[in-house]
Amino acid sequence: MSRHSILEYTNSRDNNYNLIRFIAATLVLFSHSFPLSGVGGEPFFKYIEMTGGTIAVDIFFISSGFLVANSFFGRNNIIAFVWARFLRIYPALIVAMIFCVLIVGLFFTDKPIFIYLNSDETHTYFLRNITLFYGVEFNLPGVFLDIPYKNAVNGSIWTLPYEVKMYAYLAIFGTFLKYFQKCFGRDLIKKMLLSFGVLALVSHIINHFHFFISVHSMHLLAMFFMGVAFYAYRDIIYLSSNLFFLFSLVILFSILNKDLFFVMYSVLLPYLVFYLAYVPKGVIRKFNNLGDYSYGIYICISCSAVYCSVNS
Repeated sequence: MSRHSILEYTNSRDNNYNLIRFIAATLVLFSHSFPLSGVGGEPFFKYIEMTGGTIAVDIFFISSGFLVANSFFGRNNIIAFVWARFLRIYPALIVAMIFCVLIVGLFFTDKPIFIYLNSDETHTYFLRNITLFYGVEFNLPGVFLDIPYKNAVNGSIWTLPYEVKMYAYLAIFGTFLKYFQKCFGRDLIKKMLLSFGVLALVSHIINHFHFFISVHSMHLLAMFFMGVAFYAYRDIIYLSSNLFFLFSLVILFSILNKDLFFVMYSVLLPYLVFYLAYVPKGVIRKFNNLGDYSYGIYICISCSAVYCSVNS
């Protein structure tokens, strides 16, 4: 099989990102169903000490790092970039929060409607979650109190403040790099993005063994900027079926040792994601005709999962 660099695929919309993100969002739904229903952990968690939801979030952040980097460096207008990121996150999020507060909340709350709607907790939930600047809120007054995982009103949105932070980090870092590139040459951006991605990944691995910073902060930073690093060197990273199967086997056999699995998984997952995003063709590509519903599924996941738990 002939090899092709990622660069040859980058500007084409004929890829499998919609399908990958749809599967990842569904995997989060599956993963959340276990704690919400109180049946215990996922069957394979004990083998790798990692949930399906964690893997799905990693896939989201790796692909996001690559695609957002393409969006940022592919245009010279920071305002257009910010606006594009706003449209990606906030309109659907606002609709989801209105749904959670006025439909799900009103239906399930054990509080009188007037007290529920006028509660500071309700106002905080809505305002904090539609801005994301001060983290997120999961509790609505009197909602989902009788399930094993209480007060979980759309817990999946915990990743969104991190996602927005990654956009900001990339925009600030990238703007400085574009400025200094004039003085230090055209390869500065590539080298610095690779260095930052590798540094974040190494720090993430070290943090796994010797904790020194918030796990989520380091973890998601590493996944996002590894995606950015792949974008920076997309012209020399070749997608090979042989490498894909080799890396897959390495990860599979490393399950025998949890620590080894964590290292191999963290290092090799980005390559596997981009291979699956660009190489498999044929009938699988028809999924693109359905559009990208992954974000809509993701930000409504906890409400859906809890509803199923309550009515099971």
